[in-house]
Amino acid sequence: MKKKATLSGTLAGVGMLFFLWQLLAFFMNRPILPSPLEVVPLFLSNITGDLGLHFLASAARVLSAIAIATLFAAPLGLALGQMPRLDRVVGPLVAIIYPIPKIIFLPVIYVLMGISDLSKIILIAIIIFFQILVVVRDEAAGLKQELILSVRSLGAGRRALFKYVYIPASIPAILTALRVSVGTAVAVLFIAEQSLTSYGLGYYIVIETYQVLLYPEMYTGIMGMGVLGVLLYFAIYSIELRVSRHMFVDH
Repeated sequence: MKKKATLSGTLAGVGMLFFLWQLLAFFMNRPILPSPLEVVPLFLSNITGDLGLHFLASAARVLSAIAIATLFAAPLGLALGQMPRLDRVVGPLVAIIYPIPKIIFLPVIYVLMGISDLSKIILIAIIIFFQILVVVRDEAAGLKQELILSVRSLGAGRRALFKYVYIPASIPAILTALRVSVGTAVAVLFIAEQSLTSYGLGYYIVIETYQVLLYPEMYTGIMGMGVLGVLLYFAIYSIELRVSRHMFVDH
């Protein structure tokens, strides 16, 4: 079973982060790095206003990308993992594309789809797609043949194997891939939201605050981006723990 992150450990990490921030702000003593004592109250007051709308816009894009990527990557990963002939055809293409930084496809996506919410979502979905695809494929390919043969001996066909063996065995792999890719997805979201959009934390940080030298407000946007990443990470982590606990109890 996975080691559970405790609330006290998480709070300790947050406390250390703010302590180092305060220390650095004290020694720098420059407007470009305001104290967390100034930024945190401003964040709490703005999150229910305009900053909150930017936060919701960014969250909606990331969640949509996660849903799209999972919907397409999980079945394809299962198919590649259990169909060696198909994997021999598609595998080399995946091996070439997987290590390429997907952010370089941003201009291509903009040319093909226009600069819209959909193009930003698709870019993030592509990143998550390959993370899930590779992990699920390897997980499905690594299933013990004894388990598969025992289920087949009960009369199960390929459809039943996917339903009762491959899919349950791949859910933890999907969640792990999502948890690992959240940080990258939010980073790409920050870049994508700087182009021709009216709402989103990336737009808020760069266009509405940084370019007009509103440094405390800029840091509230950075905090919002950080909170978004942390919330997504721990939401997936919580589901992962429940799935692991359920599988442990079942076995």
